[in-house]
Amino acid sequence: MINKTTPTITDKLPKHVAIILDGNGRWARMRNLSRSQGHIEGVKRVEEIVHTACDLGIKVLTLYTFSTENWKRPQNEVSTLMQIICKALNKKVDDLMRRNIRFQLIGKQDGAPADMEVFNCIQTTINQTKGNTGMVLNMAFNYGARTEIVDAVRGIAKAVSKKEISPDDINEEVFSNALYTKGLPDPDLLIRTSGEQRISNFLLWQLSYAEFYFTEKFWPDFDKEEFYKAIREYQKRERRYGEVVVNS
Repeated sequence: MINKTTPTITDKLPKHVAIILDGNGRWARMRNLSRSQGHIEGVKRVEEIVHTACDLGIKVLTLYTFSTENWKRPQNEVSTLMQIICKALNKKVDDLMRRNIRFQLIGKQDGAPADMEVFNCIQTTINQTKGNTGMVLNMAFNYGARTEIVDAVRGIAKAVSKKEISPDDINEEVFSNALYTKGLPDPDLLIRTSGEQRISNFLLWQLSYAEFYFTEKFWPDFDKEEFYKAIREYQKRERRYGEVVVNS
């Protein structure tokens, strides 16, 4: 629902918003709750922000959900989180269909020390929504930007060895098309919750010219009004892409 605090649709909107969902555990600890309860509340917030971004007309929303490093967390927490993710995907796929949202995975489906059930849930959601033509919702799961870059280099090296391309053909476009985000615009805006001010191995190549927005809010407290704040801040920025802007 659009209200007086909603950024105007005619204003410059980012085409691609990426969010590092951070702070579920600390949010729970401050309330003497389990970390799992923090993740449950975090999933609820995902639904609200997905709806808000879709209603605003954002073309691509990428959510950093689970990194390749997150497998090092306590096994019981990881197992519970996998169950929460599967349950959420199974429950919300009809909502994605109603809103014409296409769901995609950014990350590796192999080499993960996890029950493959979560990947089955992810793949089922991808298959069910692949014909949708509205907002693209990327779930960065089992994702690490360094791994993504290494995979891209390997892919290009194989193409060269097969003589599909020559080394002289390699440029930024070729490299971008070898990444997990092939075919998508780079993020215009990166949001990170919880007060941390780092990108934590997330979209290292793609964030080259993104605007960054950091908030002290933990992810379970990051509601649509906070999302609007981030969009309004983005709308105030002057994006130079390394150029000098001469005032008229």
